[in-house]
Amino acid sequence: MAKAAALGLGLLALAACDLPTGANRPEPPSVTPPTVSEKSQSLRNYYAALQADELARGLLRTDGGGPDTPYTADMLARNFERIAFYGEYAEGANLQKPGGQSGGLRRWAKPVRFHAEFGASVPDAMRTQDLADIRAYASRLAAATGHSISYSGIGANFHVLVMSEDDKDQLTTRIRQLVPNADPRSAALLRDLPRSIQCIVMTTSDPANPYEYTAAVAVVRAEHPDLLRKSCYHEEMAQGLGLANDSPNARPSIFNDDDEFALLTTHDEALLAMLYDPRLSIGMPLDQARPILSILAREQTGQAF
Repeated sequence: MAKAAALGLGLLALAACDLPTGANRPEPPSVTPPTVSEKSQSLRNYYAALQADELARGLLRTDGGGPDTPYTADMLARNFERIAFYGEYAEGANLQKPGGQSGGLRRWAKPVRFHAEFGASVPDAMRTQDLADIRAYASRLAAATGHSISYSGIGANFHVLVMSEDDKDQLTTRIRQLVPNADPRSAALLRDLPRSIQCIVMTTSDPANPYEYTAAVAVVRAEHPDLLRKSCYHEEMAQGLGLANDSPNARPSIFNDDDEFALLTTHDEALLAMLYDPRLSIGMPLDQARPILSILAREQTGQAF
């Protein structure tokens, strides 16, 4: 089952779409959550059972990897190639699989400023805990990449929308505000995720350089139990930095649809460090990057040249 999805829209309708000035809004006043609808409750039950099943099977690990998940420099470089130079889905929408061609290196040039927004249905206790988790994770991503990454309520360009089925009107409004030029299919996908997709991130790019990210919007289902919801934050926020694909060979990693790991691993931190290393440049093709990747992977693993 696909845990998460990452779609880059920079080559199509959202190519020139930066977030509008003043797009950030203060959180609405805390109110007593309304009665949960039957559809939302059904999703809560489904994802609670899914999390319980995966935990019972030893999945959704939070240990970051260990002696049972060794990897070499060559494995790390190979995984980086697949995760950073290929897309999980074709540019556009509708979760269509891409062709087999690699693209240029994708990442942010300007600072990344995260901001989380919660639907009216989300309880106060969940908001408080999740906001603390997102803030802490933003700091971890900054340390891993060496890039300017932080949480900010002002000037945000990476929005994390935590909404339930009962927040659909609120979600629709925010998507229109944040990505007003979105292709209708793309906007519809953000609003109406299939049950098999737990969360999603969409990125937009500089019109002069389709490989330079300028904005992102992630949607995370509020119906998820705590660990699944946190795993969505970890994957979508990292994928939205430029690690847009998954690989069945990546281990230990969250960039693998087998759900073995719920949270960012040491392997994934190495991928992020490589992604933002200045020896690689935005738009660099794989053939040009490959000799550099070999060097970076050996540096990350401490393996001798």
